Amino acid sequence: MPSGLVALALGGFGIGLTEFLIAGLLPQVASSFAVSEAAAGWLISGYALSVAVGAIALTAATARLPRKQVLVGLVALFVVGNLLSAVAPNYPVMLLGRIVAALCHGSFFGIGSLVARSLVAPEKKSQAVAIMFAGLTVANVLGVPFGALVGERWGWRAAFWAVTAIGVLALAGIAALVPAWAGRVPPATGADPALPKPAAGTDEAASDPVPPSGLRAQLRAFRSWQVWLTLAATALSYGGMFGAFSYIAYTFTEVSGFAQADVAWLLMVYGVGLVVGNLAGGRAADRDRDRALVLALLALTLTLALFGLLAGNATASVVLVFVMGVTGFASVPGMITRVTDYAHGAALAASANVSASNVGNALGAWLGGLAITASLGYTSPLYVGAGIALLSTVVMVIAARLARQHSV
Repeated sequence: MPSGLVALALGGFGIGLTEFLIAGLLPQVASSFAVSEAAAGWLISGYALSVAVGAIALTAATARLPRKQVLVGLVALFVVGNLLSAVAPNYPVMLLGRIVAALCHGSFFGIGSLVARSLVAPEKKSQAVAIMFAGLTVANVLGVPFGALVGERWGWRAAFWAVTAIGVLALAGIAALVPAWAGRVPPATGADPALPKPAAGTDEAASDPVPPSGLRAQLRAFRSWQVWLTLAATALSYGGMFGAFSYIAYTFTEVSGFAQADVAWLLMVYGVGLVVGNLAGGRAADRDRDRALVLALLALTLTLALFGLLAGNATASVVLVFVMGVTGFASVPGMITRVTDYAHGAALAASANVSASNVGNALGAWLGGLAITASLGYTSPLYVGAGIALLSTVVMVIAARLARQHSV
């Protein structure tokens, strides 16, 4: 495994950690700044909105810059944002720190996925993306308990100081370990002579073709129907998973019979499933990507529907929340490599994929909430999620068939 991938995974871990740990710190932060719970909630929703905007805006603004330099700048922005949160004297500065830290999120994973796949042979590109995203999935497991534990022992500011330190380590690692040529964006006239080229015959030299440079060239990637179909499948797959996951605590306590204290470890079971699904999905996508994606989305659909039927059984709920994590994230590496393949390596398309996932998160949570509001019960978000995931499966089947017809 190239050492640069380890540095990218550490960056993903830090960014994931700052996204998730705030949930366990909200009561302390609200009390510290004397704001309401609703106002404190903007530290989460404001972060999500900033991710969606930053993914497109920063990627577009840095379209002609070498990707390693962009990644270093993005992680530096992440460090500044968390440092602002750690030293914030009041709530507005705290919110500003969250927004600044979130700006780098989408672009880091979009551009980072292109850099990651350039570090390995083409037949291992989805696995490389999965390794980078492993940091995010591990953060999903550890984020909330980490924030709660550190906050309880040393105060909420200590948690942000810890994330800032992780960001500094990731910054140093990317600067030292990611080669200058990784995912490079040369000028339109040809390769940049200032950047060292990989030796002929190496995995690096056999990697992906030179991606488009400049904003206009990257926008041309969106003329492809395959790009749009993949973005739609991504949004719907996340919508299916988060339509169910957003209200899973209510399902556990009101339907499965668990105590409120059990929710934390149940969410960790789900998080472990994300880690497993991410790595397994990367390997499967490198063997037969479209088939792996269709099967993963179909498995998510069936898992959510079965969870709705068996949610009243505590043992089945534990097993199914783990499988939900596995199937929910198994499609992520393949979706990213698929959209960037059809976009010919355009970083804007990779970042758009991150934005699509956030749109899906919001859509799924909204529809799941509507189902509960309509008095359909606390299993209804699982069925809503299954329906959205089924739509994602249909879109992916259409995309795969069109791709197969085009290749014949």
